[in-house]
Amino acid sequence: MDYPGNLFVVAAPSGAGKSSLVKALMELDSGVQPSVSHTTRAPRGQEKHGREYFFVSQQEFDAMVLADAFVEWAHVHGNRYGTSKKAIEDRIAKGADVVLEIDYQGALQIKKVFANAVLIFILPPSWEELRARLERRGEDAADVIDLRLQNAALELAQAKEFDFVIINELFERALFDLKAIVHAQRLKYAALRRARADTFKALNIA
Repeated sequence: MDYPGNLFVVAAPSGAGKSSLVKALMELDSGVQPSVSHTTRAPRGQEKHGREYFFVSQQEFDAMVLADAFVEWAHVHGNRYGTSKKAIEDRIAKGADVVLEIDYQGALQIKKVFANAVLIFILPPSWEELRARLERRGEDAADVIDLRLQNAALELAQAKEFDFVIINELFERALFDLKAIVHAQRLKYAALRRARADTFKALNIA
């Protein structure tokens, strides 16, 4: 089904700068909204149901899995997280552009459900810089960093499956590239026809 809004799916290995780029994009472009996932974990701090996450019980999550309500879901650190098809549909059906941060496996699964989804992969400029960024974060021990780099090798091999690739060498340039992709997608014939159906109809454009 076609929707007036666009769905942007951003994937990257840990340390490539995906979350920072997406956050900056949403601060600059109010037309881009985050996808809100379902989770079985409890709210933290000032988190609110429906804003950061939809907080559900294990039983509710099980029911959604059985009902095939998720386009993808996974276990993460003892809790489950899932991307609801309806949650995405509700937003893009209203004309909003939704951005979703996810791993490459989830991105490819979402493309099967939302054929018009735009897949964007963020690359680091080099292995040395990726390691340096992971070390500068100060969040992981050396063995965890090594594991993340091993996983990154598998993830980077999937970049060819994505529609666009951004090399995050200079943050400002990478952000410019991300904004350019979003803007260009909005101007594609099919996307603009979905978003401005009344205008196309008034102009007798099929």
